[in-house]
Amino acid sequence: MPGSSSSTKWGVSLLPQVRRTYAPRGRTPLLRHRLNWKRASMAAALRYHASDPDRGPRLCFHLEPGSYDTAALIEVLKQLKVFYRGERVVLVWDGLSAHWSRTMRAWVAEQDWLALERSPAYAPELNPVELLWSSLKKRELANLAGNHLADVADATEQGMRRINQNDQLPWSFPTHTGLTIHPTPQN
Repeated sequence: MPGSSSSTKWGVSLLPQVRRTYAPRGRTPLLRHRLNWKRASMAAALRYHASDPDRGPRLCFHLEPGSYDTAALIEVLKQLKVFYRGERVVLVWDGLSAHWSRTMRAWVAEQDWLALERSPAYAPELNPVELLWSSLKKRELANLAGNHLADVADATEQGMRRINQNDQLPWSFPTHTGLTIHPTPQN
């Protein structure tokens, strides 16, 4: 396989990611927001080219109002195929039931470009995409009190652009997890 991809889902809501901040002495900052539980789910994939690391990693993400089910995830995978221009992909997924449903397994079995690998249970520290979410929460989404889910989606897109424009940051994600990308021998 020419490369591998790591993927995960993450939820965002209008409740802000509260983070420490600086303020003048005696002026405690207030974070005002609407107590709103509207949520959206996001899926992201980081693609690493094992056979040609000079191509650099590629990052894509998808936003889904509410939560993902098997049908929605299949649509995301169809978009992923277009995004990667039909290249062969090994996708590392966690144990979410929609990832391994009978319908998903049947659909994946028909795909010659996609192979799924299961990550260990309860091991987010081994998933490079979890570090992507952490980076977004600490920068673009920190203390963001948006009025609409579109505000959160826009901030997330800005963060994705920031990460894509940085030559080192996407490579730091697998490095931090202890994972390495090895080229596969060509036969």
